[in-house]
Amino acid sequence: MNASLLQRMAGIFFTISLISCILLLSGCWDRTEVNDLALVTAAGIDRKTEKRIELSVQVFIPRAAGGGQQAMGGGGSGSAQTFIRSAEGVTIVDAMTKLQEKLPRRIFWGHTEVFIIGRKLAEEGIRSHMDFMMRDPQVREGAYVFISEKEAKPILELLPPLERSSSEVLRELAKSKIAMEVTLKDLNARMIGDSEAVGLPWIGKLQAQPGQPEERTIPYITGTAVFKKDKLVGHISDRTTRGVLWLRNEIHAAVVTDTPKEAEGFVSMKLLRAESQLVPKIENGKWTITLRAITEDDIIQNATNLDLMNPIFLRQLEVHLEEDIQNRVQMALDQVQKKMNADIFDFAEAFHRGYPNEWNKAKERWDEIFPEVEVNFEVKAKVRRPGKSTVPAGLPQEEVKLK
Repeated sequence: MNASLLQRMAGIFFTISLISCILLLSGCWDRTEVNDLALVTAAGIDRKTEKRIELSVQVFIPRAAGGGQQAMGGGGSGSAQTFIRSAEGVTIVDAMTKLQEKLPRRIFWGHTEVFIIGRKLAEEGIRSHMDFMMRDPQVREGAYVFISEKEAKPILELLPPLERSSSEVLRELAKSKIAMEVTLKDLNARMIGDSEAVGLPWIGKLQAQPGQPEERTIPYITGTAVFKKDKLVGHISDRTTRGVLWLRNEIHAAVVTDTPKEAEGFVSMKLLRAESQLVPKIENGKWTITLRAITEDDIIQNATNLDLMNPIFLRQLEVHLEEDIQNRVQMALDQVQKKMNADIFDFAEAFHRGYPNEWNKAKERWDEIFPEVEVNFEVKAKVRRPGKSTVPAGLPQEEVKLK
């Protein structure tokens, strides 16, 4: 076989391969243009009547993405970059079907970052509504969930002065980890977990500045909503929530301001790092949990006359830090364990891991056991650095207390 014939055969083979590849290309016959979609950034669910709920969605307006003007969204309110639409139904899907009739574009849930549930609906139970959120393939499992102290719709209607929408405000607050951070995936896992209890961020509406419209403000986290199974049984304050975060090893940001007994004024310390662990124990039928917590802090303000380079003063501050942690945890235990009987601390999971046989025998009686679980403390605090100044700034040397 000569070289010319080989070249012709190679050319034919290449041509056939190229045509085959072209035939395998999918093309764009089933494409969906973004201009055909109503991009939902947040959703709120409220109880409207005895048998009907109201679904409210915050829809992003792509054409106004660069605008800074404030505008009304025709039938709902929002910034120039979002508008609100609502519809009623017996379920979320039923309401969504009616909502679709009010929108010229197809509802798309793939960009939804926030779900807000109104208080009244939360008290009745949220399990049936969660089914849509977890079942629909468009909905992100990483979307954040919040409970509104009143209704959810007014939260969506707020016009934040800094962020583009109220959903962005809530997303950033969740990511800052200053309070409980719960996604749809987390919520589902905890509701079917051993404890069947969960804490969700409890949000309210910040009062607008004088002279500003009532909606010209932001939502903010005021504490934690406590759920037992799928129903809201109560809520706790932001301060008490800190105790819950210590028990769950979820404390990431904190500032503690203390008044030393040795001087007037205050010392503020900022959390550098923290770690906590629950150690379960079952002995002679008694169930106990030990909280082992370690924290390291920096001094960020010294409004006393103490020289905090003195190790005696530093150790006193560390003792106060340890006491503060114990007090916050005890406050959470008093309210959530004793009064609400809702295990949002994950004690059940700790006993299940540590004593699987005993847990399997007693798990049906957990509602009776949990309120009686005794909690012990092993807390260690360390102040690492006093900051750039070793003595109180602006205080004459002769007034500084060195020892």
